[in-house]
Amino acid sequence: MASIRRTLSPYHDRSHQNGGNTSPFSLNSPSHKLNSTTRFASPLSTFGVGVRRFIGGEKHTPPRKGYRTWRRSISSCLLFFLVGFLLGLAPFGEVEDVKSRDFSFEVNRPPILDVKEDIVVKKVELGVEKKVELGVEKKVELGVVEKTETVKERFDYDVARKQLIVVTPTYNRALQAFYLNRLGQVLRLVPPPVLWIVVEMDEASTETADILRGMGIMYQHLVCTKNLTNIKDRGVHQRNRALEHIEHHKLDGIVYFADDDNIYSLELFETLREISRFGTWPVAMLAQSKNKAVLEGPVCNGSHVIGWHTNEKSKRLRRFHVDMSGFAFNSTILWDPKRWKKPTSVLIRQLDTVKEGFQETTFIEQLVEDESQMEGTPFGCSKIMNWHLHLEAHELGYPRGWSFQNNLGAILPIE
Repeated sequence: MASIRRTLSPYHDRSHQNGGNTSPFSLNSPSHKLNSTTRFASPLSTFGVGVRRFIGGEKHTPPRKGYRTWRRSISSCLLFFLVGFLLGLAPFGEVEDVKSRDFSFEVNRPPILDVKEDIVVKKVELGVEKKVELGVEKKVELGVVEKTETVKERFDYDVARKQLIVVTPTYNRALQAFYLNRLGQVLRLVPPPVLWIVVEMDEASTETADILRGMGIMYQHLVCTKNLTNIKDRGVHQRNRALEHIEHHKLDGIVYFADDDNIYSLELFETLREISRFGTWPVAMLAQSKNKAVLEGPVCNGSHVIGWHTNEKSKRLRRFHVDMSGFAFNSTILWDPKRWKKPTSVLIRQLDTVKEGFQETTFIEQLVEDESQMEGTPFGCSKIMNWHLHLEAHELGYPRGWSFQNNLGAILPIE
């Protein structure tokens, strides 16, 4: 920035008209004294002072001591602020219109799944399986092929399933631990919810309680304290004890009587959840002679019961030819009879006053009126899903707690 120096006027000796001999441009003038004192000051400060004097048109008086320093600082700040403000308004380079500019942002789209439009959900059965029919006709030389995929969801906790209430009467005997462990291992594979109700007579044994705790499934250990006149009625009273428990607590689910000495397939427990009121199926068993297998249960046309399998003449007088492990029913029949239009004052229990072999039919007659209220399962009753073999060894001793205190004698000693 160029600095302007004022030259001395040649007319410094000329006196003013008002009689003063001092000129503002003379060497003795206050302006000259200020210029002489600020000769070595900053050019910007000098320029600011000059501009202020020019605009104000006021006469300069020498500042007091200490007053010049802060006055000069304020002037410098104002000057720099003015210069910066002017520089900010000055255009540098090309200015673009923001409104006319097109902004584009990168958008991460989710991957596109390869979904076929011809996939149709054929049937969904909660807790059992999902059947998805691809519906794609593949033309081969032999003809048209239609494919169906079955996906089992056993432990999908998001799917709502009916609760299975499995009732097992048991008693102390040599093979009790084997039977309970075998049945418990099967129930562990059944998708939850499953409630295993185990009923013992007189008292709950610690051996049975240890087995139930080690299974890792939900269970209820009950005791039947009824005095028995006939040991053959033991299972009847134990099942009735379980029915009282279900009715008292209003447990909702499908009730199934599973004796511990029977053999069960996993498919049986999966099909129980398809039952709405009362379901039945054929059971394979050994005849009393143990030399042949017989079939007892319904003959079905689809899911409709149209007849019965039976081979024993003494049991042909029964109304329903079903084994105790060959049927299941909805638990609400016990504690919500209005739903099924049944008398409210009648308790549904197994009878110990009937002849052996007729407990099943007399109990079923309290649940349904005829075959029209039954559901044959699986479709067509074409599969055997459990076996009643009657292979119990009678009068066989067993050690207390299923453990030996002393070693047994060797039959073939090593010499």
